[in-house]
Amino acid sequence: MAEITRYDQAMRIALGYQLRRCPLVFSIGLRTNLSDYTPEERKLIQNASKIYFPTIFFADALDAMGKKTFPSVQCYRHLGDKIKQTLLFNLLDITTPETRLFYGKQRKVKILNYFDFPCIGKMPVGSSKGDGVFMIRNEGELDAYLGKTRIAYIQQYIPLEKDIRVVILGKSVVHAYWKESAPGEFRTNVAKGGRILLDPVHEDILNLALDVAIRCSFDFVGLDMCEHQGKILVLEANMNFGTQGFREAGINYRELLCNMVRLGEI
Repeated sequence: MAEITRYDQAMRIALGYQLRRCPLVFSIGLRTNLSDYTPEERKLIQNASKIYFPTIFFADALDAMGKKTFPSVQCYRHLGDKIKQTLLFNLLDITTPETRLFYGKQRKVKILNYFDFPCIGKMPVGSSKGDGVFMIRNEGELDAYLGKTRIAYIQQYIPLEKDIRVVILGKSVVHAYWKESAPGEFRTNVAKGGRILLDPVHEDILNLALDVAIRCSFDFVGLDMCEHQGKILVLEANMNFGTQGFREAGINYRELLCNMVRLGEI
């Protein structure tokens, strides 16, 4: 491992674990209280020109200080928050499945007036890996879903056997693959039995994904997309994307990150 000078440490440090094996970055590690860092480590955080993987715990504070981070603060602000993502996509005229939020005591009536069965209900904040996503085929299933959340996040059901994951780091598409659902499962998530397919993804889809990521200021994201009735739809932005797709393609994800740091791409 190359020797890291104090100058390098002050310039390129990381709090999260993702670059801990990269000799170009000094990984301090994440601690729950700033006072848990040594005075020298706190100086490194305060003086660094850029901080990698600040985590959601530090991202907003560092942004308020004017620090550059990777991932961007927008990645952390939209992480796991489908409400914020949907609002941003709509404001930018990014094509998504028809999606609406419903609040209050009359939300069931409003949902039934707007959506036909089947439709999709999602937990609006915090779910991942296909958890918190529900097929709603009748009023009973709608009642069950509404009993789980105060805010109803309802989406048009699009029958899919597979969708596309496009991973963008910095301003580059670094990987893209298909996710195929398991038999009898409407979700394509690998955690729900989905299978990764390394069939080519059309260049138009890759270009669209990169354009969406740049417009949203997402520089560390796996965009889930699908083809439906001649249109490409953006389904969701995943900032906690898994790395199994990289492994199956023979890509060393940690080495890729380190090389992008070396080249100044992230």
